[in-house]
Amino acid sequence: MHLPASPGWLLVALCAATGAYCLLRMRSDVEEQRRAAGGEALMGFGMAAMAVPAAVFTPPAWTWPVYAAVFGAAALRALWAARASAHHLHHLVGTAAMVYMAVAMAASPGHGASGVPLVTGTLLLYFTGYVLLTGVRLVPVTAGGAAAVRLGDRPELARACRLSMGIAMVSMLLTM
Repeated sequence: MHLPASPGWLLVALCAATGAYCLLRMRSDVEEQRRAAGGEALMGFGMAAMAVPAAVFTPPAWTWPVYAAVFGAAALRALWAARASAHHLHHLVGTAAMVYMAVAMAASPGHGASGVPLVTGTLLLYFTGYVLLTGVRLVPVTAGGAAAVRLGDRPELARACRLSMGIAMVSMLLTM
């Protein structure tokens, strides 16, 4: 992506930390947590790798088709999983956005602007709405006597991770 060094490294750290937490969630006793966590870990680590500032490391040309293939396969998996859960539709949009960004980067590596403005704008609108909705869902609701829950099973942390990846996606799309 075409981010300056400092914001780029912050984005790398945020996405890598999110991916690491999602790996922790894959050990959850809750089946739905485990299902979603794998795709979210892939997104987190993929976004972290894609956000490394170009001034520090310029990936070889073959990297972008590999990203597109990996996230294309993840999109197919999300499409298949969407039959059972609407949440996987968001995974489908996210993986499709990653494919789109990889293809755009392959088409114009090292340039300031790339991609199709209509597609970029549509994805920006979607992820901005997603960030706003997810942020509202993080507002605490007072509940009496909440039981102790394992770190990997806490729904508010999963939502916070999804929020951070949504914010990262918006920032990456803004650089397109």
